[in-house]
Amino acid sequence: MNAAPEFIVPDWPVPPSVRAAVTTRMAGVSTAPFTSLNLAMHVGDDAVAVAENRRRVRAALELPSEPRWLMQVHGTTVAMPGNNETGSADAAVAFEPGQVCAVLVADCLPVFLANRAGDRVGLAHAGWRGLAAGVVEATVAALATDPAELVAWLGPALGPTAFEVGAEVREAFVASRPEAAGAFSRSVGGRFLADLSALARGRLSACGVAEVHGGGQCTFSDPARFYSYRRDGRTGRMAALAWLA
Repeated sequence: MNAAPEFIVPDWPVPPSVRAAVTTRMAGVSTAPFTSLNLAMHVGDDAVAVAENRRRVRAALELPSEPRWLMQVHGTTVAMPGNNETGSADAAVAFEPGQVCAVLVADCLPVFLANRAGDRVGLAHAGWRGLAAGVVEATVAALATDPAELVAWLGPALGPTAFEVGAEVREAFVASRPEAAGAFSRSVGGRFLADLSALARGRLSACGVAEVHGGGQCTFSDPARFYSYRRDGRTGRMAALAWLA
């Protein structure tokens, strides 16, 4: 019998109408270097294997529809309800049951958002480029509700001891928000270690989202459970999924 996929379910205070999960890399059919629950079609994996992996996730989570798989480009475009165009986007929102928001990750930070009433949900794919460009702010704005009524949860991502960046990355954040300097610590050779979760928390706070949960799970440090592009190079992708029941 096939093992059921494993999911990380956000621990956040939202109504039961809000559903969310992050996949791990286990219990799929893809072979190395994509072992085993790769959900991305664009990384060079066998399409039949990816389709089976996606089917397993749909079945295990009892999803109401096929997730809306985005063409991600580390930008700030948000896929809106009712817009079925296949253009690039790095975030999605849903306002009623039926549509499943999805982003693919393998070090970048999935940022989940939901309102306290439980009738709006959003999801952003936030690597450093997307964070610096404003993907979190764009997703908050697309939810079209009082940010004080939003709750956020941060999923697994490249951790602060593994994400070494150049001075230009730090400058991309600090130039517009000097307080972002607190999310960077000095490394060697003029480089820095960046804390993606801390950067996202700062952006959320600036938007008026005060309640933020999650963070702290490092994709780089747990090869058994998580894909990591920085660790492995050619590898698969997990999926972050959010929908309304």
